[in-house]
Amino acid sequence: MKDTHKIAETLLAWIKKVLIDLGFSQDVVGQLDQFIYIILILLIAVLMGRLIRFVILFFSNKLLKAKNLRTLNILVEQKAFHRISRLIPPIIVIALLPFALQDTPKLLSLIEKFCWIYIVVVFIMSSNSFLSALLVVFSRNSELRDRPMKGLVQIIQVLLVSLAVIVIVAILLNKSPANLITGLGAFAAVLMLVFRDSILGFVAGVLLSQNDMIRHGDWIVVPGSDVDGVVIDITLNTVKVQNFDNTIVTVPPYSLVSQPFQNWRGMSESGGRRIMRSYTIDLNTVQFCTPEMLEDFKQIDLLHDYITEKQAQQQEGKEVNTENPAGLVNGTIETNLGLFRAYMTLYLRQHPSVNQDLTLMVRTLAPSDNGLPLQVYCFSANKVWISYESIQAEIMEHFAAIMPRFGLYPFQNPSGRDYITSALLESGKDITTLMGAPVGVVRKQKSTNAGQPELPGQNKDGKTA
Repeated sequence: MKDTHKIAETLLAWIKKVLIDLGFSQDVVGQLDQFIYIILILLIAVLMGRLIRFVILFFSNKLLKAKNLRTLNILVEQKAFHRISRLIPPIIVIALLPFALQDTPKLLSLIEKFCWIYIVVVFIMSSNSFLSALLVVFSRNSELRDRPMKGLVQIIQVLLVSLAVIVIVAILLNKSPANLITGLGAFAAVLMLVFRDSILGFVAGVLLSQNDMIRHGDWIVVPGSDVDGVVIDITLNTVKVQNFDNTIVTVPPYSLVSQPFQNWRGMSESGGRRIMRSYTIDLNTVQFCTPEMLEDFKQIDLLHDYITEKQAQQQEGKEVNTENPAGLVNGTIETNLGLFRAYMTLYLRQHPSVNQDLTLMVRTLAPSDNGLPLQVYCFSANKVWISYESIQAEIMEHFAAIMPRFGLYPFQNPSGRDYITSALLESGKDITTLMGAPVGVVRKQKSTNAGQPELPGQNKDGKTA
């Protein structure tokens, strides 16, 4: 305080001396010295702020050239030093201005309030710059990149802004901030209504972050809603999800805490993506294997060694698959369905796109009115959606094509083509010719086939009965 007093007195004395040397009278000097002093103080304050900012940036750039400090570089990019240097001018004005305005206390009080408010605003802006830089550091950190840090940073920013508003109101009213904070208890209900979403978002953000429930880039699905996509942003009040149709859906964070949702991160981080598809086998096609059938099935490359070893195990009395160390694969040689299960398992075990370290099996499910479901359960080594669907389709298409080789057929409800085929069989027509011909040809052939067995609903003359 004494130093600033000496500086102010020295500056005022120098201003008066300069004015007198310029030939101004004593009365004019008494009127102009305070005005010139105020202008000079403002210029000094601005120049000092720019000088300090230049010095900080100069040494920061020198340090960045010598050492690649990531945090310092981010602070420079976020212009944190630019904003914090703006605190210097109002501090200088508050320190030196009172000596020129001692005779006008109201004007001095008004200018001081303005300076203090300016200091509070600049401090909040600087703090937000440092927090934004901190968020960038978190986003570039491999361990913290996927955590919802943006919501936590926004919470701190909201708290700082709220505190700044209280301090500014206290400065304007000449009250203590502590008294204002105490008086806010009466407005608690109003604040709860106004900041309801922010408060719920704050609590939800803490829970989501603490329990690592959701990260940026996670694929999530919320049952009963349109949310089925990748998380692209997590803020205090919203979680943005880009669906696979490229639409953007926003949900409040607390809805992800208050209701269940599915996160596919576990699948993405695992060794494979599950394939679980089934065909329903017509039970009328399941039969025991005869020696002739086994010899025929040995012609299939994958089954030759398997059937031979199974037959050797039968002769040795090792027929239990579950407890037999040499049980080979799932399936038996007792029935064509058992052999088909063994073929499917062998096929999956030699498939290059199936993860062999995860669960792999072919099983039958509970029979239904439509037949016996035969399910493929394995994991695709490639987890990319398009590749996964291609691998899954290739496996199921292969099984559908090879199934008749084992005398098995999937159950299907009859269609219109089935009814036509049945009618043609009853009439004695050559269905291989008629069913493969265009409709017009079939109609023409029906009208010219004299002597052929008539179709249902026609008389011998070919006319409709």
